Amino acid sequence: MAVYTKISFSQMNEMLTKFDIGELIELVGIQEGVENSNYKIITDKDNFILTIYEKRVNENDLPYFINLMKHLNSNGICCPKPIYDNSGKEIQRISNKNSLLISFLQGKSVKDIQPKHCYEVGKNLAHLHLEGIKFSSTRENDLGYNSWLPLLKSFSKNQDISEFYNPKELEVIISDTVLNWPKRLPKGQIHADLFPNNVFFVDDKLTGIIDFYFACTDILAYDIAVCINSWCFNEKNEFIKKRVESILFGYNQIRELSKEERTNLLTLTKGASIRFFLTRLHDWYTTPSDAFVVKLNPKEYLDKMIFFNKLNDIELY
Repeated sequence: MAVYTKISFSQMNEMLTKFDIGELIELVGIQEGVENSNYKIITDKDNFILTIYEKRVNENDLPYFINLMKHLNSNGICCPKPIYDNSGKEIQRISNKNSLLISFLQGKSVKDIQPKHCYEVGKNLAHLHLEGIKFSSTRENDLGYNSWLPLLKSFSKNQDISEFYNPKELEVIISDTVLNWPKRLPKGQIHADLFPNNVFFVDDKLTGIIDFYFACTDILAYDIAVCINSWCFNEKNEFIKKRVESILFGYNQIRELSKEERTNLLTLTKGASIRFFLTRLHDWYTTPSDAFVVKLNPKEYLDKMIFFNKLNDIELY
C-alpha cells in the first residue's frame, strides 16, 4: 500500500454520502507498499480501506480483481470484501481516478517471521488456489516471464543499471530462465504478490490476505515461488530453508504438489526474484520524489536472483 494521490477529509465525506456505512471520523494515509494509493477510513460504524488505482492498474482489469475478491471472500478465504454503494456500484471516482472501498481485516503483518507463520501461509495459499479454480474469469500475468527481457532492455536505453549489475550478465540469467520456463504446470488464479505486508495474523493464525492487484491466471506453484522469495530470507537476506519446508508442508496439507511442480520449483523461484528485481528497479527510477511511499531497493532481489541462479533443487528444500 502507498499514497500517491492525496485526498481531503471533505472529498472522502462527499464520497461516503453514497454509502450507508456511517459518519466519517478519520482519514489515514497508509504508507506501506508501492502500487496504489490507500487510506484507512474510520467511521462511527466500522473501519474500511479505500484503494485509489494508480497508473499501473489497467481499469479493464478491475472487474477481474473485484469479482475474484468477492468470490474468494464468499467461499471462506479471509480476504477483503468489496463494498457496494447505495445504488449497487463498487467503483467510485475520486480525484479523477477509480477507487474501491473494501472491508477492513483484523490483524497485522508479522515482523519476526517464524516457521509457524510460513506453515499458515502455505496452508491458506493452497485453500485460495482450490477456491480460485472455481472462478470462471481469467487475467493474463502481464508481469510474467515474457515481459522480463523487454523490461530489461527498456532500462538499457533509459537508465544506467550497471550500478546494480552488469546488464549483459543479467540478460544471460534472464534468457536462460525464460528458455527453461515450465509452461505445462497446473494453472489457476494466483495472488502473485503474497509478501508479508499483504498477510495479517492474530495470535499466529492467518486472518487476512490483502492487495489482489497483481492477481492473475498463471502457474499455481509460481505463487509458492513468490512466497519463498518474500518469506524465506531473514533481515540480513540470508536464506532460511526451514521456512521453505514449512510453506510446502502447509501447502501440501491442502493441495499436494505434483512431482513436476516440485521439480520446476527452483526455476519458478528464480523467475519470481527476476520479476521483483526488475519491477523494483523500474520503481526505483520512476517513483515521484513527493510520493508518500517508501521506495524499495532492487538490490535485495538482485541478490536473491544470483543466489537462486547458483542453487540446485536439492538445496532449495
